[in-house]
Amino acid sequence: MVDYLQDTYAPNGVCFGCGPKNELGLRLKSAPSGESVVADWTPRKEHTAFEGYGSGGIISVLMDCHGNWAAAYALMKARMLPAPPGTVTAEYTVRFLKPSPIDKPWHLAARATKVEGDRAYVSGELEVGGAVTATMTGLFVAVREGHPAFGRWR
Repeated sequence: MVDYLQDTYAPNGVCFGCGPKNELGLRLKSAPSGESVVADWTPRKEHTAFEGYGSGGIISVLMDCHGNWAAAYALMKARMLPAPPGTVTAEYTVRFLKPSPIDKPWHLAARATKVEGDRAYVSGELEVGGAVTATMTGLFVAVREGHPAFGRWR
């Protein structure tokens, strides 16, 4: 059985992209794999931008959530914490390399490339049918008590 980060650390999460409690959300499930965090997700017809291909907005949401979890997991490991800190996106870029077909599962992978204090720099990619269709880079920041996202993983 896979221990998904969302189920383990945020079982009551309501995030549109990855919250287990958001019945209308995308419900992405990310899992550690070596130094990376990986996820497989299957698009549905309503995630279409044009016939047979996924929406860039949906791709962006998935990659943002997945990058956020890669950052939170890296910060947890670097700080030797029992759970990941609440993190938010400070800066984020998606590069679309080719259209992403919706007739195959999507595989996401992300990893922290640098951790500095409360910040994690992350890179990742979306692969469909063996081809990388999008890449991302981002800066994710652990928030402090008082920030609305501080307890987001509880």
